Amino acid sequence: METTSDQRVKAIYRVTLVGTAVNVVLTIAKLLAGIFGRSSAMVADAVHSASDFATDLVVLVFVRISAKPKDEDHDYGHGKYETLATLIIGLALAAVGIGILVNAARSIAMVMNGGTIPSPEPIALIAAVVSIVAKEWLYRYTVAVGRRVQSSSVIANAWHHRSDAFSSIGTLVGIGCAYFLGGKWRIADPIAAMVVAALIVNVAYGLVRSGLEELLEKSLPLDVENDILEILTANPAVTKPHNLRTRRIGSGVAIDAHIRVDGNMTVHDAHELTVEIEKALKVRFGDNTIVSLHVEPEK
Repeated sequence: METTSDQRVKAIYRVTLVGTAVNVVLTIAKLLAGIFGRSSAMVADAVHSASDFATDLVVLVFVRISAKPKDEDHDYGHGKYETLATLIIGLALAAVGIGILVNAARSIAMVMNGGTIPSPEPIALIAAVVSIVAKEWLYRYTVAVGRRVQSSSVIANAWHHRSDAFSSIGTLVGIGCAYFLGGKWRIADPIAAMVVAALIVNVAYGLVRSGLEELLEKSLPLDVENDILEILTANPAVTKPHNLRTRRIGSGVAIDAHIRVDGNMTVHDAHELTVEIEKALKVRFGDNTIVSLHVEPEK
């Protein structure tokens, strides 16, 4: 079913507000569990959930801006603001991952130098399990909405939710080893945190790279451009499309191309042909697709 611009914004706001509510509850619950459960890993996990809350706010702000129609200062609309939101989320995720990595390394160094890590309490284990279940559900819900409305920032936020679930898995393993095995096994907590941090940084790298590629006007993938060429030549009146240029603008795309037609075709017929092609492209890529076609006489 086709999603209108207004429906898209409402869906993004709804899923983000749900994520915000869950993140607030989890942040408070995990922070208390970390403090009273004597688990530094759980406190770090709470900080990670707090970063999710921060990125939810970024999505709420930037999606409203990106939904604005074109104006005198933005001939191509405001879609790139959503791309900027994706980039900010990626950078925030990278900062959180690096922070966890550094703290875990310090804990490992302390143990290697003869120090000890406090033994956690069962409440920390329970909080980790609840966090894993809640965040994995939130990821599945958010990514489904993001794909349906074709929002890169919502999908990025979904991965931020899943990274929190990964973080909680590592926390659960570390706390479990420290609680059930004790002694030297307590070092498993910071080791697991380092592994999780590496996964988080990897996801962040992918988000930052995709955001930068959009901001730097990278072309659409080759298979997508081939689909565009097929649409351009679906009408037998069109021959030899060339000078195809594509780029993504937030959730939409911009397509520029030259097409050749019979030199005796009237201006009216050429116009009707380009309108037909534009409609076909918008059916494939969405109503906010920007299409620019240059018509040339066939030689």
